[in-house]
Amino acid sequence: MTIRSHIRPTSDSPVRSRVPDPVVSTTVTHKAVAVLRISTGFVFLWAFLDKTFGLGYSTPSAGAWIHGGSPTLGFLKSVDVGPFQSAFHSMAGAWWVDGLFMMAMLGVGVALILGVAIRPAAVVGILVLAMMWLAELPLARHTSGGALTGSTNPVTDYHFIYAAVLAVLACSSSAHTWSLGRRWAELPFVGRHGWTR
Repeated sequence: MTIRSHIRPTSDSPVRSRVPDPVVSTTVTHKAVAVLRISTGFVFLWAFLDKTFGLGYSTPSAGAWIHGGSPTLGFLKSVDVGPFQSAFHSMAGAWWVDGLFMMAMLGVGVALILGVAIRPAAVVGILVLAMMWLAELPLARHTSGGALTGSTNPVTDYHFIYAAVLAVLACSSSAHTWSLGRRWAELPFVGRHGWTR
């Protein structure tokens, strides 16, 4: 038995459309994701540029990579929480750690800004961010010395948010707006290996 409602909408009770607004769901969304992609890419690229040339923001000129400074020494030596302290301390300033870190910053930054190789860039970026999250370990409320860490959230910090953004970009077709992504996808190697898009 089917029960039908005999209530009809009046002029005072507007009918809500369930059809999505095509302007909001396509054009605006694609542009918003493009802004997110480019902005996130610039975060990575800027880290590379500042640490390489000592632009005076987080890295003074004297500490620039091109002047013999280490991009990882200060951060990794200051790790004072979590079970991986000694591992991070031993890696601090090692040439191979500096090299891998800087290549990752440059590669992820350029890939996101240009909109090419977003999937591999996202994987690399998430790995780097996961390592940095472990180094700062927001789960910890106290340092190894017993002082408060100042952590405001036991899980979600900016590393976690950036990693989530990278995952969204890797899965989103909107990432091709304002990018070279379509041309990149037409390359034979990329066409045969979808993970490289």
